Amino acid sequence: MTTTTHHRSQAGEGTAGGLVTFAGVLLFIAGLLDLLRGIMAIAKDDVYVSTPNYLFKFDLTSWGWIQLILGVIAMGVSVGLFSRALWARVVGIGIAGLLLIANFLSIPYYPVWSLTLIALYAFVIWALCVVRE
Repeated sequence: MTTTTHHRSQAGEGTAGGLVTFAGVLLFIAGLLDLLRGIMAIAKDDVYVSTPNYLFKFDLTSWGWIQLILGVIAMGVSVGLFSRALWARVVGIGIAGLLLIANFLSIPYYPVWSLTLIALYAFVIWALCVVRE
């Protein structure tokens, strides 16, 4: 019977740590932007487009609270990512997925910004999934 031991290279661990840190920075920035976007919606800012015949129609204030709460959670999780905590990676994937869905559902209200944040959250999910630590 033979046993194999796997040795991690320093370069691989550095790359993995760099991806988690970069995902943490992106999650923090995107969470901050969602927080600000939520405040704008709660304040009923004129930046948002009115969409009377949208299938997933919510009140603009409801979208604001959803974006604000999820943005605050994303910023909190990103702090855990900086410490390389496994729980933060798991929760980070989940919160980025929820925010991706929330931004998809809010495309009619603010289309360009929603698509930009969808791309950021998709990258965060990818970066947190490919790392093996």
